[in-house]
Amino acid sequence: MAFVYRRNWMKAAAAGIGGVSLSGWLPALADQVATDPARRRHCILLWMSGGPSQTDTFDMKPGHENGGEFKEVSTNVPGVRFCEHLPKLAMHADKLAIVRSLSTKEGDHARGTHLMRTGQRPMGATQYPSMTCALAKELGDADAALPHCVSIAPYQALSRDAFGPGFLGPKYAPLVVNAQNAAAFAAPGGQPADSQQFTKLTIEALQPAAGVTDARTTRRRELWRQLQQEFVKNHAGAANAQNTVYDRSISMMNSAAAEAFDLSKEPDALRTAYGRGVFGQGCLMAR
Repeated sequence: MAFVYRRNWMKAAAAGIGGVSLSGWLPALADQVATDPARRRHCILLWMSGGPSQTDTFDMKPGHENGGEFKEVSTNVPGVRFCEHLPKLAMHADKLAIVRSLSTKEGDHARGTHLMRTGQRPMGATQYPSMTCALAKELGDADAALPHCVSIAPYQALSRDAFGPGFLGPKYAPLVVNAQNAAAFAAPGGQPADSQQFTKLTIEALQPAAGVTDARTTRRRELWRQLQQEFVKNHAGAANAQNTVYDRSISMMNSAAAEAFDLSKEPDALRTAYGRGVFGQGCLMAR
């Protein structure tokens, strides 16, 4: 079969071969993964809401009226130059795929967020899925103990719809990990007031409430299922979708794989290396 490697896809896109869209290449990639499980990939999206301008990072535009105020430095890739304030990243330029040709006509942050995360401009009643939710649907393993899509401390103030499953439904909604003490990391650079403090990333209701025994939890679940059986008879579609999400949540609570969300088991030195703030700890959890 023809493997859908990134370089091959980029060549096809540049040559204008076929329609290059989420609907075109995701199914092909999903078919490839099903045939060759060794090619299964993980996608980590670092969403820099309010990040630095491209003219201050990877596209300096020296001598141009729109150029940045900083100088360029060479990288380990001939002809590719980064900002002078990114010398360490410049040493790893050969591992990056820098896209400098992307532009939109959106001047509003909320609309731009929606466009970049879903591939669609916000208009009409249709709710489109986030890119991560679309990947979860096309590439997710139905037997996986963990959710296919996890969203760590998402900043959804600009466009909540841009982070959801849209018309795919709650089955493909992301599992949200919240930052309990994010306010302590509001200083410039995301550093806590207490240098010994780590931000706490937690999943709500992953563990039973204090004082609730395993036996009591089991009885509650059984009662819920009995009530749902009657409700589903008259509300099949939405109720079944909710049941699917609920059952997967229960499976995760009982799975050892849930320990992947417990950063307290990681060495302090490693956690410090990633950064004690929300972003650094989020990157460690994603890894």
